[in-house]
Amino acid sequence: MEQRILADRAFYWIFRSAAILSILILLGIFLMLIVNGAGTFSEVSIGEFLFGKIWNPSAYGDEQYGILSMIAGTLLVTLIAMLIAAPLGIGTAAFLSEFAPQRLAAVIKPLIEMLAAVPSVAVGFIGIVFVGPLIANTFGLNNGLNALNGAILLAVMSLPTVITVAEDAIRAVPENYKEASYALGANRWETLVKVTIPAATSGIIAALILGVGRAVGETMTVLMATGNATAMPYSIFDSVRTMTATIAIELGEVPFQTIHYHSLFAVGAVLFLITLSVNMAAEWIAAGYRQNGQ
Repeated sequence: MEQRILADRAFYWIFRSAAILSILILLGIFLMLIVNGAGTFSEVSIGEFLFGKIWNPSAYGDEQYGILSMIAGTLLVTLIAMLIAAPLGIGTAAFLSEFAPQRLAAVIKPLIEMLAAVPSVAVGFIGIVFVGPLIANTFGLNNGLNALNGAILLAVMSLPTVITVAEDAIRAVPENYKEASYALGANRWETLVKVTIPAATSGIIAALILGVGRAVGETMTVLMATGNATAMPYSIFDSVRTMTATIAIELGEVPFQTIHYHSLFAVGAVLFLITLSVNMAAEWIAAGYRQNGQ
């Protein structure tokens, strides 16, 4: 009995230490971004940095460090990607968990999970040689390196995460919920839409948020497929540059401890805060559904 108590205490402190360490690492990353990014505001105001539309650090004597266009590009590409990935991901998860024969599901699910292993550079190449030209020919554009191209690729890259987590959430719905629905005369489709998916809402929201995190944090694919224009996007056919792409392109060559150097860390801090805000909002929404018994 004493050995069991000691083992329970040991595992408790191991898991607690792991949780604390995770929080400390997260805080350390954020503090590193804040400390290195703070140097930006010795010469650039916070308002100019956040709401300026022009990013031109190479204009000697007339440098501009406005990131609003990058924030807009990042959010635009992510929003379109999730508008594509959400219905496809939830629909596929529902099919695999509720309708697909077991043999078919056993084949499809590993294929979907293998999609997550495709390198982002390879996905970017697909965007350049196939998706981009297809968009350009379909809509009569000069080229297809734009926000829509990047969003389609990000949607594809987010699908494995969305499908896997959403399917687990749907499968976790108790069988007696479905049996009660069938007993009241509902068919499989009505049960899925009115009972199963609402009961799995918190898990589905978690799946979508993980998909958002995958899309927001992606670098190489959007760097290759969106055109990298540091201008405010007004259409899904405009070329954009995301925040991650800017950091990847410029940080390796920027002079150390310059305003440009510090501004890239400030961009990373803003991206961190955006991601944190999205996750906290999603957790708040999911917690509300859990409290309501859904």
